[in-house]
Amino acid sequence: MTVRHDGITVEWLGYATLRFAGEDTVVYTDPGRYGVLTGEWEPDTDGVGHPPARDYRPEDADVVCLTHVHHYDPDGVERVANEDTTLVAFEAIEEGVEDRELPPLDSLPYEVVTVGDKDSLTVDDVPIWTVPAYNEENGPHTRPDGTPFHPEGFGCGFVVDVEGKRVLYPGDTDALGPHQNVEVSVFCPPIGPRFTMDRHEAAALAAAMEPELVVPVHYNTFSTLETDSRGFAADVAEAGVPVALDER
Repeated sequence: MTVRHDGITVEWLGYATLRFAGEDTVVYTDPGRYGVLTGEWEPDTDGVGHPPARDYRPEDADVVCLTHVHHYDPDGVERVANEDTTLVAFEAIEEGVEDRELPPLDSLPYEVVTVGDKDSLTVDDVPIWTVPAYNEENGPHTRPDGTPFHPEGFGCGFVVDVEGKRVLYPGDTDALGPHQNVEVSVFCPPIGPRFTMDRHEAAALAAAMEPELVVPVHYNTFSTLETDSRGFAADVAEAGVPVALDER
């Protein structure tokens, strides 16, 4: 299913992969991982809501945004990018590529722009802002010793202006206070319960932000991310915020 909203489309392709498109602009976030773009993904549990895997290679991206090294998949980037695509990548990704046996960003055949977590820029006529993304120490989304899965400075989220509509994918993060002040038309929160804000925290954040539409992502890709997406939708709708589940 493709979600249509006021002249743009938002499509969740699985895991953290989002496609935002207007009439002349196509932007992706975090393409790939876990076989969601190669046709190899299979759910751990039958009946969970998630886009089906498919062999997906449109090579239509104007911009690809990469939030952190966990979501950096060179094959996924290749499937959506072309020779004119620009990669906008969080600056700390390069520090983690060797440990994860990934190619350096500057070895890819695309223009690469690196960003911090509080930047603003325009790439190929697409205005982009970054926002902090992290788990708070000793918070609910940490290891048993209290260390975050995503410490501050490890990644970022992206606000992308797609032909006049601002879309926020906050990355792998807790629901942080500054997020409430981000004005967007479409909010795409992660709602898997372990490594990011859970569905209850995401619903409360959506209610505080009051976007025009909420499209949740980053859930049910594997067992650790399983959650009740319909419960999330009910909570968001109860707060008076429209919500769409991009599941098939």
